[in-house]
Amino acid sequence: MGINFLEPLMLEALDSVMWPFCRIAGFFMAAMAFSGATVPARVRALLSLALTFCFLPSIPAINSEIQAFSTLGIITTLSQVIIGAGLGFMTQYIAQCFVLAGQAVAMQTGLGFASLVDPVSGTNAPVVGQFFTVLTTLVFFAVDGHLVFIRLLLLSFETLPIAPGAFTPPHLSAIIYFGATMFQCALSMSISAICALLVVNFTFGVMTRAAPQLNVFSMGFAISMTVGLFVLMISLNSYMANFTIAINSLMSSTCTLIGTSCEGIF
Repeated sequence: MGINFLEPLMLEALDSVMWPFCRIAGFFMAAMAFSGATVPARVRALLSLALTFCFLPSIPAINSEIQAFSTLGIITTLSQVIIGAGLGFMTQYIAQCFVLAGQAVAMQTGLGFASLVDPVSGTNAPVVGQFFTVLTTLVFFAVDGHLVFIRLLLLSFETLPIAPGAFTPPHLSAIIYFGATMFQCALSMSISAICALLVVNFTFGVMTRAAPQLNVFSMGFAISMTVGLFVLMISLNSYMANFTIAINSLMSSTCTLIGTSCEGIF
């Protein structure tokens, strides 16, 4: 009799912890900096569990009719993981925005020959792209972007309650179409280098036609790299302006995604 009496209480306690933990763990599984190979899975799991117990007093009551070990329970679990991973994936856009910008600059200037293994993705990436990755990560933590997203994650439990149909296909479409912002940001960062190198290549084309005896390949490669480094140094002056535009767009889209207002969050 005692076991039969305690079983519903144990299942209710498990539900109150398991589903918030799935959403928070999904967030850290896909969030910028936390999802990298440099952060062990055990650390992410412990951080998710600690944050779950911190969130429990503020999370609305869960519908007791949904059982964890049922069809609706499995659907609810998958929905919570997708919501958390979607919010975490949104933070990847601001990082990949500047990674794409750095790769575009590297390929245009010839600096793409210098590549290292990216510790986040595990693939070879140009050094310029990795430089922007490290810079963006440091600035993101410096402006408390991670704390803002943790607060948005807490607000999502009110606007997207724990239920099987909380995350609908329009939410998924909003995440996918937000990828256009990433390419717009990358283009705005790299357009100056692309235009500058286009002028340099056009100049070498005119020189080749005017003086065919010049070895444009040996001379042009060194000059392209020098001009590329100079343009990269100048473009860093506008880095914070581009970062501000990117993070404001990111926060606005994230608030719209979870159905809340961004006022008072920053």
